[in-house]
Amino acid sequence: MTLRTLGAAALIAASATVAQADDWTAYTYSSVSTTSAVKGMNRIVERVGADSDLSIDLHLGKTLQIASADITQAVGDGIIDMAADFFFSGSVPLARVLNLPMLIENDDEWAKAYAAMEPTLIDAFAQQGVVLLGGYRYPEQTIFTTFEITSLADLEGHKIRVTSPEQGHFIEEFGGAAITLSGSEVPTSLERGVIEGVLTASAGGAKNWHEFLPYNYRFAVNYGNSMIIANADSFAALSEDTQNALRAIVAEEGPNTTAAFIEDEAAQQKSQAEAGMTIVAAAGGDAAAASAKLAPYWEAWAKENGPEYEAALATVRAAIGK
Repeated sequence: MTLRTLGAAALIAASATVAQADDWTAYTYSSVSTTSAVKGMNRIVERVGADSDLSIDLHLGKTLQIASADITQAVGDGIIDMAADFFFSGSVPLARVLNLPMLIENDDEWAKAYAAMEPTLIDAFAQQGVVLLGGYRYPEQTIFTTFEITSLADLEGHKIRVTSPEQGHFIEEFGGAAITLSGSEVPTSLERGVIEGVLTASAGGAKNWHEFLPYNYRFAVNYGNSMIIANADSFAALSEDTQNALRAIVAEEGPNTTAAFIEDEAAQQKSQAEAGMTIVAAAGGDAAAASAKLAPYWEAWAKENGPEYEAALATVRAAIGK
């Protein structure tokens, strides 16, 4: 347990001396209540409260002393009972196979790849003391910058914020410098020139940072997703009916959240364009060039991490026919 999660444990213990099976604490990495991610979690909380004997108290990002990278660990350690975690890859790195750049390129491929990987992901999260209930996906991660960009070649020499080593490899393949920062650091870093762009979605980070990012190159690098998880012991303590209700509600609201994000992506892209953002379609040939550069990386990534990763990559490639 890290110092940050220890601090969170003390904070929660101070507010509730004994956690009951029907009284859960939940957490989400998102600190903005108007996002599709938080709205989706709120729907889950409300429906579970109405349809079962489980009461869930949802805390937004930064309201508990849990770093984004520590959320899955905090759930596994029983510091919180439930969470939506976008930054799970540090705890369950095998899941990053779904986020490899240029591997999954459209909604249909995502659906096939996730379905094929789901049993493996359930086992991987279980090893962390966590029950994987479901999840949702953000729209494609595209390139937002402070500088004019009309092709991937324009990334050369520029500093781009990424959220994973795999995204970082993509930026470096095109001559850019990959920088990892928390979301709260992005606006100031853009203002100061610490970074000159981000990989995100119009309905994701760009919804909050668009005023700092005058250019959007609509090249889909990869997809990002969040896992909805519960502490294994807390889940086991629920009645079978409540377990089934929770699973069923998450199974409905996860896809609903994905659909809301996709709808919001179009709305935010339109709004950002009307506010003056220059939006450029992906240049012809960039997708083929990127795929050629990144395909060897998929193999190297899996081989470096071991047989389990090689098997996961093979599972995804078989599912999507690549």
